[in-house]
Amino acid sequence: MTILHTLPDAVSVACDPFTGRPRSIRVGPDQLPVIAIERVREESAAYPLEIGPRTLFDVRTPHSRLRLTFEHRSRRWHVDGIDPRAAFLAA
Repeated sequence: MTILHTLPDAVSVACDPFTGRPRSIRVGPDQLPVIAIERVREESAAYPLEIGPRTLFDVRTPHSRLRLTFEHRSRRWHVDGIDPRAAFLAA
């Protein structure tokens, strides 16, 4: 899997109010629906001290795969793109 680091200016993630799982991602003017959550990794016991606890979601949108990171201490979302060609090589 290849991670493409992106730092868009305006990123917001709409989550399910009961489970906290992402439902859609807004990057600038574009809104991307989350069609599948492929993997969830919760780092509440072991995490980098300077960042604090975080939860990572590997999600699929209609046109891409993304890794969403929610930092619990700062309550901020970060988005990284996952190279779609690497998914075909791993399958």
